[in-house]
Amino acid sequence: MTVLAVTACTPTLAPTPTKTATKTATPTPSSSPSATPVGTPTPSHTATPSVPASGDCGRTAGTSPTTRITEVSLGSQVVSFAPQGDTDPLPAAIAAAPGGGSWLAWLGTDSKAHLGKLDCSDQLVGTPAPVDGIDLQDIKADADGVVVLLTRPGPLGSGTLCRGTSSPTKSMWMVRFDNSGRQLWERQVTNLSSSLGGYDPGALFVWWYNHHGTLAYDGTNYAAYFEAAITVANGSCVDIHEGDRMQVVNATTGSPVSGHDSFGWGCSHAWDSHITWDARTGHFAMVCATDNNCRIARPDTGQTVAPGVCDGTLFGGNIVLAGTRGYWTAWSNGNQARLEHFSTGASDQTVLTADKTEHSHLVAYGAARMLLTWQSGSSIAAQVYDSTTGKAVGGQFTIAVPDHTYVEAKDYTDGSVAFLAVGTSGTSIRIVRVMPLN
Repeated sequence: MTVLAVTACTPTLAPTPTKTATKTATPTPSSSPSATPVGTPTPSHTATPSVPASGDCGRTAGTSPTTRITEVSLGSQVVSFAPQGDTDPLPAAIAAAPGGGSWLAWLGTDSKAHLGKLDCSDQLVGTPAPVDGIDLQDIKADADGVVVLLTRPGPLGSGTLCRGTSSPTKSMWMVRFDNSGRQLWERQVTNLSSSLGGYDPGALFVWWYNHHGTLAYDGTNYAAYFEAAITVANGSCVDIHEGDRMQVVNATTGSPVSGHDSFGWGCSHAWDSHITWDARTGHFAMVCATDNNCRIARPDTGQTVAPGVCDGTLFGGNIVLAGTRGYWTAWSNGNQARLEHFSTGASDQTVLTADKTEHSHLVAYGAARMLLTWQSGSSIAAQVYDSTTGKAVGGQFTIAVPDHTYVEAKDYTDGSVAFLAVGTSGTSIRIVRVMPLN
């Protein structure tokens, strides 16, 4: 992450964007950004129907983790997996579908995301649907379909930056498809419009710097949690500040929903934003990394989960439900990854891991375990942990594909885990599935 014109120390990821602008100290807006983002439900693209398989996929559980790697031919180009910075486009995302199959999205070189289905063998079936978008964020599925989170170009507006060089302004969208691949609605979760551009005071949008987002589903609504920019007047010019936003949208209608733990401005400055739904408490739970006292924090309450050090190596990771009360999150500082257990505020248990890199991925792995993965040379190292005690389960093992800093793993109801890796060609992706564990 590149943070501009602030005294606090923050991470810097390569490659550095070629266009920059200046941010000042974190603002306290006089009013929250609009709670009703622009966007009208509009049916659009369709894809060849591909109904998920009934029941589960019959994946066999073993006494130790085993990995299945499947090459998938996409039929079109996918953007490079090589860039790893927080401002680079995310190449692909996967989501578990009811029945054991998957939804797969990848970002093409044609300014479109492409959405398709994977069967129980992790092979593409049917005809993918194109979706207008210049940066893919996440996908999440339910019994009735799937939601894609992505960015699109937005208007610049009439304001002038007080300092720095101009860069394109973008909007963040949730797009809903049914199980046949027919688009049902789309909803902007920023607030750009024909009368409000990114450089106009009051705009909340996506700029060049870190802007990754994640989705969660509570059974009725989808929540999008992502890093965003806000524009504030400063005399005759404008300053742009970086933070995060969480917006909830009804899954059926595409209408914004107030409350439900949503907010217009949470951590600031923010990066590595992650969210999950906790049916036990009836709330969405979130974590971020922030240079506000350099820590891992809860954006909705401002509470510190774990204190960090401003040495340029503070990075946050995923949040998963603990086996009993609370959550686990993976984070790193000084190239040492930790697992942190917390409930409503500060961590009450820390687990030092063997992960000596800056970035790791944490995902639920069956009912009572979680899987931590991280880059290890040209491969991925992995370790299973008990999600109640935090103790390691078995030994560390290797997955023979390269890691990607921001491509996340997803859990499945059968206890397996899947994530994506670079394919052997520019028109393929590898599906990595860690099979269920007894």
